[in-house]
Amino acid sequence: MLGKWMKVCCLTAALAASAHAAAETYVVGAGGTYRPFEYENNQKQLEGFDIDVIKAIAKAENFDIKLVNTPWEGIFATLNSGDRDIIISGITITDKRKQMVDFSAPYFPAEQAIVVPQSSSVSSLASLKDAKVGVVNSSTGDIVVSDVLGKNSTAIKRFDNTPLMLQELFEDGVSAAVGDVGVVKYYIKQHPDKQFKLVSDAKFERQYFGIAVAKGNTALLNKLNAGLKKIVADGTYAKIYQTWFDNDVPTLPAQ
Repeated sequence: MLGKWMKVCCLTAALAASAHAAAETYVVGAGGTYRPFEYENNQKQLEGFDIDVIKAIAKAENFDIKLVNTPWEGIFATLNSGDRDIIISGITITDKRKQMVDFSAPYFPAEQAIVVPQSSSVSSLASLKDAKVGVVNSSTGDIVVSDVLGKNSTAIKRFDNTPLMLQELFEDGVSAAVGDVGVVKYYIKQHPDKQFKLVSDAKFERQYFGIAVAKGNTALLNKLNAGLKKIVADGTYAKIYQTWFDNDVPTLPAQ
């Protein structure tokens, strides 16, 4: 009887070891300079919203990942060369990029948002016409605001990054700002003393981030989509979102 029990135990251990050994490992590239989506911590390790999402997907689908900080310039080429299997780096899904890579289902709404003090009466892009507005230089927000105020308008103040832009808003150097909703939400979460609110506008194009794989890698794409669907359904995605942003967890397009 003891011998039979030992055989069962050995078989169970062997099966578990076999399953672990069979787990695929995929190399994941991320830019490492786009806080809060992916950035290097003090130990030179990648962390951020995107990193937590891909780790959760990997766990849900029982595969392993190796994270590699990958400069944005040329990041797509790493898929075609085989140096990376997956890219998750705040990548907006566009028709042009779809010609180069295959995208997962959307995992984050990445549109622009107007940021104003809580007391502001600004309610739309149109109501910015008489305001001094901060934007990140050459960003989507810059393009949108330039359409409203005029590209050479002196009412537009351009900054190198979002934190500088929002600091100027806090110090009343501008009365409104327009930027990426994720970066703005993260900044607001990190600075609860700075009473800002977000204002949306129908003119802001609805955009989404997607996870990229090499063209034709359907098997891996299916794993990513299945994992994303699981973490949305079991509440893992919502917990990750609330950790980095706020409790206004977005409803993603049908998986």
